[in-house]
Amino acid sequence: MTAPVASTPRRTATPRRTGRTPRAFFWMVVPAVVIFFGLHTIPVLTGMFFSLTNYAGYGTWDLVGLSNYVNLFLDDRVLNSYGFTFGFAIVSTVLVNVIALAIALGLNARIKFKTAFRGVFFIPYVLAILIIGYVFNYLFANSFPAIFESLGITGLSGNILADPNFAWIGIVITTVWQAAAFNVILYLAGLQTIPGEIYEAAGIDGASAWRRFWSLTFPLIGAYFTINMVLSFKSFLQVFDQIVALTNGGPGTSTESIAMVIYRGGFQGGEYGYQMANAVVYLFVIILVSFIQLRFLQRREASY
Repeated sequence: MTAPVASTPRRTATPRRTGRTPRAFFWMVVPAVVIFFGLHTIPVLTGMFFSLTNYAGYGTWDLVGLSNYVNLFLDDRVLNSYGFTFGFAIVSTVLVNVIALAIALGLNARIKFKTAFRGVFFIPYVLAILIIGYVFNYLFANSFPAIFESLGITGLSGNILADPNFAWIGIVITTVWQAAAFNVILYLAGLQTIPGEIYEAAGIDGASAWRRFWSLTFPLIGAYFTINMVLSFKSFLQVFDQIVALTNGGPGTSTESIAMVIYRGGFQGGEYGYQMANAVVYLFVIILVSFIQLRFLQRREASY
């Protein structure tokens, strides 16, 4: 008879214990939370409260309920500023992304002095917006009219910023020139994530340059396009410095943005409570527009 073989007990897998997060990490977050709450959340809540009052920025005040919000939709100056701001933001966003993508494609190609050109194209973003605005103000008022007049183009020999119908074009040119640099960097980052083998395979298949861009490049950088579109539009909706340096809202009120109306009325015109209501509405408008834009562009990404 053979001796029975002793069966070895099975080892049961014991769940790995995950240690608790050290308290030090929570204490490291506390200062940032306190600063954010003190410098952002409290002022926002305070502003929302004063939007329900007739506070002029000084003296006493009384609660007026939602009358400030109702009056906003009856104020032609506010409505005109919304129209100008959204028109400016749409045009600038389209131009910035088209120009930045074209420059990024050129800088991503096999050219000499690629690194130097990238640094040169990023310089406008480093400069202060007010400085750029004052420089372009001088160019539009003096240099460009003199150049066009010497060329015999009398139709462009005047200061474009002094024309109520075309002053916005000068603001768009200045803004696009300064803002394109940041978008170029983001597009370059996206283009460098595309493997070169994909283009080699497309070239073997006989795909044209436009076909490669539309079927390969653009879908593969779709996430970067979404980021640039959302950030650009949100930034241009808050345009302020360029207008101050170029036209100061003029001629008349033809180039007043929403931010400028809020600033002038709230801090200079004794309409603190009224313009706080304008700021609250504008806050939710920007959030809503950014959310819709983000959802729409992300669906376009998924469809490629």
